[in-house]
Amino acid sequence: MRTLANSMHDQVAERLRELIFDGTLAPGSFLDEVRLCERLEISRTPLREALKVLVAEGIARHEPRRGCFVVEITERDVDEIFPVIALLEGRAAYEATQNAHQADINALESLHERLQNHAAAGDINEYYIANLAIHEAFITLANNRWLAQSIGDLRKILRLARLQQLHAPGRLEQSLAEHLAVFAALKRRDPDAAELAMRNHLIAQRIALRELARLHSSRIAL
Repeated sequence: MRTLANSMHDQVAERLRELIFDGTLAPGSFLDEVRLCERLEISRTPLREALKVLVAEGIARHEPRRGCFVVEITERDVDEIFPVIALLEGRAAYEATQNAHQADINALESLHERLQNHAAAGDINEYYIANLAIHEAFITLANNRWLAQSIGDLRKILRLARLQQLHAPGRLEQSLAEHLAVFAALKRRDPDAAELAMRNHLIAQRIALRELARLHSSRIAL
């Protein structure tokens, strides 16, 4: 049974994640315990336990005699994470394809219709929400808690980088085609093809991010 103390520090950890992911606590910033206790109206004990959780997740880092800081994600970090998460989500697609029943396929069909509608409207925000729901659906269908945990941990790290790959020219349409390829493989019960298509989808995201960074640099140079 979960104790009240555990529940408290879990709630504090979630609140800190929100502040980090929305940019309120910026990458590299010092996590001032006194100010955070005042802001969250809590005592030091649950805050320190929550900070330990964030350090374990890789969202924060602890420096002896200095305290905790929000982790800064470098281009090298992103380069190293994407191939790993591509492998993991590819495996999730493989296992999801093996496990999917017709009711699951019907539910995914509805999600993909939403995705297509948002792409046609050019609505990146709504597309992103539907996109995330599809990825979560594949992970749920895989029914592998180790995959789910590993993917979840890496996603938290990537969120620190505040990546916006869907803003790259042509990326929205490309992303949709990649999703439809994964779904087509699942519908024809081809786990190997689903795995490969999902891996390619994740790697394509990294390529799009590089292109976006290149365009941004070119505009600054002008």
